Amino acid sequence: MFRHSSRFLTRATTMTWRRPFATDLSAEYVADSKFVEAWSKTIPNVEPPKTPSAFMAPRPATPSSIPSKLTVNFVLPYSSELSGKEVDMVIIPATTGQMGVLPGHVATIAELKPGVLSVHEGNDVNKYFVSGGFAFVHANSFADIIAIEAVPLDRIDPNLVQKGLTEFTQKLSTASTDVEKAEAQIGVDVHSALNAALTG
Repeated sequence: MFRHSSRFLTRATTMTWRRPFATDLSAEYVADSKFVEAWSKTIPNVEPPKTPSAFMAPRPATPSSIPSKLTVNFVLPYSSELSGKEVDMVIIPATTGQMGVLPGHVATIAELKPGVLSVHEGNDVNKYFVSGGFAFVHANSFADIIAIEAVPLDRIDPNLVQKGLTEFTQKLSTASTDVEKAEAQIGVDVHSALNAALTG
């Protein structure tokens, strides 16, 4: 196997094809001319189909200099918490650890774990407890945060959190099936993160 590794490495470095980054793509929809030409030859009396990108609004261009604010969209399945809000910084609870996002941040996709999402705007800090989701940070200083569930931290009752943690810990110790263990472990993880958010 190692005998052939130099051949594979040489082939990989001499390849001329390069997959474009999202920032390399044009902000406007551009139809694939080869596809349209082939379609017209095959079915001349029917318009070629449009792809989903034909119906999307143009993406804001990547700025040449770093803007002073980060534009944040924070949405849940049933509501929009923040829409186009300009803030100084967002700290998200990524599965790899706490991640601070400032204007000009490199484009990133991060999975969220249960924890505290902090939105910093001047001296004001709004904190939300999120149960999970994803954060999409774009090169144009836009951040889209999609959470399964989110609650402002000041609306959480510490007594109910302690009660839930005790219940799920007990369920975990008495669980007999894999499903019961998994459900109890999720409950313990979420309530532990809630407890840490309130005490930390």
